[in-house]
Amino acid sequence: MKKTGILNAQLAGYIAGLGHKEQFLIGDAGMPVPKGIPIVDLVLCGGIPSFQQVVDAVLEETVVEGYVVAKEMQQENPRMARYLHSKLAWLPVQEVPHTELKQQTENVKFAIRTGEFTPYANVILQAGVAFSNE
Repeated sequence: MKKTGILNAQLAGYIAGLGHKEQFLIGDAGMPVPKGIPIVDLVLCGGIPSFQQVVDAVLEETVVEGYVVAKEMQQENPRMARYLHSKLAWLPVQEVPHTELKQQTENVKFAIRTGEFTPYANVILQAGVAFSNE
């Protein structure tokens, strides 16, 4: 039995299966996910688990090389925008209108639904590689 890190078997498997450049979504409870995209639904109830809890856990186990967020996040959810931009400060970010972010979800490998109940708490993460140059 796994004793640390992400214990949700479905999510752990999806993360382990990511290839370089593949994208996945971490979204709030209301983010629509296109038909055919696998969903890891972590929602227990409103606010549980939070977007931040899920992002923190996922980043502990995933190499990320870039991310996409809605432009509206900065204005409508500045606390979440600050959190995300500080957490991923060294990575390139693409800020797009929320409607475009929703369109881009059509190309993600999987989606993670959180219990987050604040607006625009959604991010598309792009997988990197864990190669060492040594």
